[in-house]
Amino acid sequence: MPLTSALAISGSAELTVASGLSTVRAPVTVARSVALTSGTSAGKADRVYSGRRTLAASGTEDLDLAGVLLDAFGTAITFARVKGLVITAATANVNNVVVGAASSNPWATALSATGTITLRPGAAVALMAGAADATAYGVTASTGDLLKIANSGAGSTVSYDIVIIGASA
Repeated sequence: MPLTSALAISGSAELTVASGLSTVRAPVTVARSVALTSGTSAGKADRVYSGRRTLAASGTEDLDLAGVLLDAFGTAITFARVKGLVITAATANVNNVVVGAASSNPWATALSATGTITLRPGAAVALMAGAADATAYGVTASTGDLLKIANSGAGSTVSYDIVIIGASA
């Protein structure tokens, strides 16, 4: 079944200061986007996983990127390459959502095997491969395919949304 997807990351700011009769402005904009057509080579993707997940207080889970996650139609997904990843922590969370550092078989092509990213309540993180990047972020079944997500503390659950776009080969 064909997949069409788009990823975009952007940020902008403008610093202003009054100077005599005028205002001096220093605008900054950084933006990247990629449109992916259906397939498995550069600029293409054929797999997508999305979910709204909840972790118990002090809980963790390992998302297996090779053969365990299910798509919207209930079919198991095996990612060979991840082209885009978006994770957002729910605004109502009390604790943080910690991404990365699976204890065994970590997916370490985006983070080091021990690296983590902490998402405070309402925060988000996005990872995007370039359109011409055929390699993207590789997944190695059984030895490098676990993305760990953890609740940073006790006392309350955390919720997060996740979207993974990638290719099966």
